[in-house]
Amino acid sequence: MGRTRISSPQRHQPSRTSGPERQASLISAATSLFAANGFTGTTTKEIAKAAGVSEALLFKHFPTKQALYTAILAEKAQYSGLREAVEEATKRRDDERLFTLLASYRIRKGADPTLFRLLLFSALEGHELSNMFFQQQYRIFHDLLAGYIRQRIEDGAFRPVDPVLAARAFFGMILHHRLLHDILGLPMHLSHEATVVEYVSLFLGGLVRQSHS
Repeated sequence: MGRTRISSPQRHQPSRTSGPERQASLISAATSLFAANGFTGTTTKEIAKAAGVSEALLFKHFPTKQALYTAILAEKAQYSGLREAVEEATKRRDDERLFTLLASYRIRKGADPTLFRLLLFSALEGHELSNMFFQQQYRIFHDLLAGYIRQRIEDGAFRPVDPVLAARAFFGMILHHRLLHDILGLPMHLSHEATVVEYVSLFLGGLVRQSHS
């Protein structure tokens, strides 16, 4: 009888992760850790461990924690056409549309609270990343809104107010909402859409110049 040949089990080659996939994995791990423990409270060793790689490989993609933080901001600051829509509303002098767009971007179902937590940690820790975050995430729309309010005052549509303070007040209202519901966990008693409508109505009610018959 001939011997039955037993084939040796095939060795599975470990799947290789591409550079972009590895970077995405590192960014995801760093985002979660920064949002939970802060920038200074997170080590590169912890990030590498969470991503399942060596610390040396992490440094190959991101030489510093700040480089990782910058990459997180670049990934999170995807406005998906928001700026174009906002600029179009300003050209049309569509007050309700403009304020609704800005409020809806921050107050929406399924909004990721991670970015807001990163802002709070960077501000509390008092390092330059707080300013980086503000410049990339809020300054663009803050300045645009302040300029729009100034223009509408000149048009006679809004009552005379300080445009910068008015823009701060609007975004402050939205950020306070995020703080209460996304960070402190206060339940919402209205839908996201109804909440935006109410905030916009309240704010514009204080800006629009009332006509006297």
